[in-house]
Amino acid sequence: MKRKIKDILAAIVYFLYEKGILHNRIRVHSIDETIDALLNTGKSMVRFGDGEIVMIKGVDLMLQKAAPEIGEGLVRILSYPDDNLIVTIPGIFDTLSDHRKASRQFWRDHLLFCRKTYEKYCDPNRAYYSTFVSRCYYYGSDRSNCDRWFAKIRKIWENRDVVIVEGTRTHNGVGNDLLDSARSVERIICPPKDAYGALPAITEACLRYEKDRLFLLSIGVASKFLALSLFQEGYRVLDIGNMDLEYEWYVRQAPDKMPLEKHEITGEAANREAALRDDAYGIYLEQVKCWL
Repeated sequence: MKRKIKDILAAIVYFLYEKGILHNRIRVHSIDETIDALLNTGKSMVRFGDGEIVMIKGVDLMLQKAAPEIGEGLVRILSYPDDNLIVTIPGIFDTLSDHRKASRQFWRDHLLFCRKTYEKYCDPNRAYYSTFVSRCYYYGSDRSNCDRWFAKIRKIWENRDVVIVEGTRTHNGVGNDLLDSARSVERIICPPKDAYGALPAITEACLRYEKDRLFLLSIGVASKFLALSLFQEGYRVLDIGNMDLEYEWYVRQAPDKMPLEKHEITGEAANREAALRDDAYGIYLEQVKCWL
């Protein structure tokens, strides 16, 4: 019964948004506009998904415990004024008609509980970019644009020397061609949980690289803070979140969410064992320059 009431309330609130009865003052660029901005400029990107918005409210996430300093820091990053650091948020305020049913319900529920957080902290004079740039497969009722989107995304790091900062389970690009267009790939492997506490060591490892490197970040909430720090030091940084997961689902044409075997392989020893049956993990180990 509680679930049914919540669904009804979420649907009503979203209806009021779509009809303009609840004033929508938040503007979000399309996925195409977001990809083009990254492809055609040297801008960096920090992405806010539902988790970061919830954490601003002080709620723990599965892989990161909340803390006042994290919430306050996220608010500052959300309103960071430099146009060369693209800030993305979910593009859910005008319509969800292009979302599949499960995604539509998820974002209606999210907006029901987080609407006031967006309205309080998002700048009405700013056009944000779309967080769905890195989650562009699962949500869609029509997935025909994914071929074009991922082709353009892969061009962003074409012939670039890339440094991936990721958790022990993530394995960005392992077993697929997401990163094959890069000239080189190196990896910094970070704690799988509460990476925020390891930021000093993670940042120190990143700063050993020259400024010509392109950093791709996948360490959850900690990515927001690392992205800003590296951006301020003069690096180009893209907070890509779970893009690799979406790409895997796209490549497999998965009808729904599905687990990936590589996410169960954790740590150097497990990856060495996996390399005995799949060369991709041997290449991964060669790319790892730092375990934190």
